[in-house]
Amino acid sequence: MEHGHSCCAAPRAAQEPALSAQPRPTTDHAPDHAPVPGAIQHEEVALPAGEFLMGDAFNEGYPSDGETPVHAVRLDGFGIDATTVTNRMFAAFIAASGYRTEAEQYGSSAVFHLLVQAPEDDVLGQAAGAPWWLNVRGADWAHPAGANSSWEDIPDHPVVHISWNDAQAYCAWAGRRLPTEAEWEYAARGGLAGKRYAWGDELTPGGEHRCNKWQGTFPTVNTQDDGFLGTAPVKSFPANGYGLYEVAGNVWEWCNDWFLPKYYRNSPKDNPKGPSIGAGHVMRGGSYLCHESYCNRYRVAARTSNTPDSSSGNCGFRTVALT
Repeated sequence: MEHGHSCCAAPRAAQEPALSAQPRPTTDHAPDHAPVPGAIQHEEVALPAGEFLMGDAFNEGYPSDGETPVHAVRLDGFGIDATTVTNRMFAAFIAASGYRTEAEQYGSSAVFHLLVQAPEDDVLGQAAGAPWWLNVRGADWAHPAGANSSWEDIPDHPVVHISWNDAQAYCAWAGRRLPTEAEWEYAARGGLAGKRYAWGDELTPGGEHRCNKWQGTFPTVNTQDDGFLGTAPVKSFPANGYGLYEVAGNVWEWCNDWFLPKYYRNSPKDNPKGPSIGAGHVMRGGSYLCHESYCNRYRVAARTSNTPDSSSGNCGFRTVALT
């Protein structure tokens, strides 16, 4: 089986033919509303300036992802969310700003086939090359599995169906920003040098699950040994050494950087911001759909990308404080 990106998050353009006639949203993605003090509480971890080795030390990544060479990176200190942004937090943003996400503007988004909660007529088709992704009318952040689902039933789960543009809009309103890819990996490693996962080299130390990913046969049978078929509430698994939760599995997290597989070869050592161009934006951390047989991207060095207007039921974000 080809180790493509389609298990990660379906690109907007792949949700054909249902979306082929739909115009691209043109809404300004940065709301004019100023941050509302106290409207959203971000549980933040303050990280000191430091240096670390970034990249895949085990040569286990997919060559097309560009996880090598391992290279030294030095970062200034920064504050980063302990968890991804939750449904409750995003709902406060929507209520205060009136923002409409791109999934809402397009009228549909990608939902994993075993999670759909919607009338049959709302299933508009399969994503190209990935029959497990269904393009579902009415699927969006507030209806993560389709019209018959509601964020209010899972307020402490990570918000999903969030495009990179949507994440930027939230950050602009909240007075925060998306992490750079280097900041994300530095924080996700939790002070461990050269390890495979955010907690060490063993996937399930002592038989304990440390992340929400797929168990069983992808994409048809999930034994749910870790307790979850879809998203898990934030803080369901132990925090890493820096106090960050679910930096592996659960949902993919947008980073600010453009994605370019060859970037690590020449990236600057001090506070790298990513390339000036790319085919999409970096996503980190893996999701509940990752499985060792197909998408082994819950490793701490793993990376992938998607177009800035794409959304799916396994893609969210966490934020960083402005400096």
